[in-house]
Amino acid sequence: MRVIFKQEMQQLGDDLTRMSRQVATAIERATAALETADLTLAEQVIDADRRIDELERQLDEQGISLLARQGPVATDLRIVVSGLRLSATLERMGDLARHVAYVARGRYPENPTPGPMREILIKMARQATLVSQQVTQLLETRDLALAASIEADDDVLDQLHRESFQVILDDDVPMTRQQLVDAVLLGRYLERFGDHGVSVARRISYLVTGDLTNEVVNPAEQEAHHD
Repeated sequence: MRVIFKQEMQQLGDDLTRMSRQVATAIERATAALETADLTLAEQVIDADRRIDELERQLDEQGISLLARQGPVATDLRIVVSGLRLSATLERMGDLARHVAYVARGRYPENPTPGPMREILIKMARQATLVSQQVTQLLETRDLALAASIEADDDVLDQLHRESFQVILDDDVPMTRQQLVDAVLLGRYLERFGDHGVSVARRISYLVTGDLTNEVVNPAEQEAHHD
């Protein structure tokens, strides 16, 4: 019975990593679609989000089944509960990649924003892609140094987000109303993507150490605070 339990716990971890890889692919393609006005890539991201949603559903079923049948305690309980939280966070990251792709598709064959605003958003998208790659590596390794790095590097996205508002408010940078809306939305999507990466990093730190010094915030609660 214990062997089966260990196998199911391993499957939970493997599926989380698989989901994270799909999210990384989504934000990579959304970034490319944003850079090159590639309609095909944008549509691939939008279509693939259904698979990420389905993985979240499967992970939730696995976690609930483990709780109901095995009654895990101590570290095992942390793993299962963390798996449920992580799947929700990864699903939200997939949604944000889809939102970026929606903007890229909606402005095809043009690029969503011009000039300096475009440069900032591309930097943000590339940084978000890096975050997604680090998150996948973190789920594979549970490396606390990497978790700390993800949290520290979130300052890069936050700073770029602040710079985007400086450009938006600069009267010398001409933008249409639609371009202004796109700039605000894209900046928000990409900044939030980084925040969810931090949420994953904190959750893994808690999973490894059991230390709640750095509060692990539920992604839904984060959304409520930002909205």
